[in-house]
Amino acid sequence: MAEPGQDWKIAALMFLYLCASFFLELIRLKEDKYYMKIAYKEAEIAYKENEIPIGAVIVCDGKVLSRAHNKRDSSNIVTRHAEIIAIEKANKKKKNWRLNDCILYTTLEPCNMCKEVIKSSKISKIVYAAVSTNNNNDLTENKFIQIKDKGIIEKSTIIIQNAFKQIREKDK
Repeated sequence: MAEPGQDWKIAALMFLYLCASFFLELIRLKEDKYYMKIAYKEAEIAYKENEIPIGAVIVCDGKVLSRAHNKRDSSNIVTRHAEIIAIEKANKKKKNWRLNDCILYTTLEPCNMCKEVIKSSKISKIVYAAVSTNNNNDLTENKFIQIKDKGIIEKSTIIIQNAFKQIREKDK
């Protein structure tokens, strides 16, 4: 218990803690937006290459460790998803299969296959933009977080919808 007349000190410390927490969250949101924009640029590359436009970036210690986009159609290899390619590149750069302190940014909620690879690689946090309607992911784990930036969510959703629209039109 605080001494009489010392309550203001406790209140001041609590206020400082809340302010610091608020500013740290603002910085984190700004970083998330920055790295998600890089992932979106990868998705645009995939779109231009007639791939499903999904981009991924792995960040470790505030630096981009790897970036990738889908290459499944051009490689004819089913596992060439952006997230898996980015993980493989990061593994090679770190010379380690464990990516414990890394964050994965991806423009689409990971599919079940990618989710299992992400878990195995020990990535500490996953930030995604668009929500997938094609899988039954249970992303209730704390490390899967949808980005808060509505603009990036919308752009990521639209580019994927446009790609599938073009595929459907081509198949007619």
